[in-house]
Amino acid sequence: MFDALIRRLMAPAAAALPEPDARLALAALLVRVARTDGDYAPSEVARIDRALMARYGLSPFESAAFRGKAEELEAEAPDTVRFTRAIKEATAIEDRAGLMQALWSVALADGQREAEEDRLMRLVASLLGLSDVQSALARQRAQDE
Repeated sequence: MFDALIRRLMAPAAAALPEPDARLALAALLVRVARTDGDYAPSEVARIDRALMARYGLSPFESAAFRGKAEELEAEAPDTVRFTRAIKEATAIEDRAGLMQALWSVALADGQREAEEDRLMRLVASLLGLSDVQSALARQRAQDE
């Protein structure tokens, strides 16, 4: 199941992902953010599930199952650069700040900001075509949730 998606992500010029694949790629990126500090905390898992429910209209059960698929994909996924580039190509510019807010909400869910998370978030923002200011505003919105 993931083999075709992994092949598309690893292709030299990643083609735009179809909507179901783009959704799974975003979910896997949420998982990657949560795992970056080496502690995949229950608060981060819950935040991922809430983000998936809100963004895709999933039930709690559907969200947990979808997250499970995303966890598998994240473990097999190529580097974050190609991964995020594929998401960017599938997401309109006006929706990327919302993605960044969801990513920040996961990064902040455990109540700690680690240097590894900050580095990943800066990279992801850049790869999504967002400025540092846009990322900071997304972080503030996530903190206010």
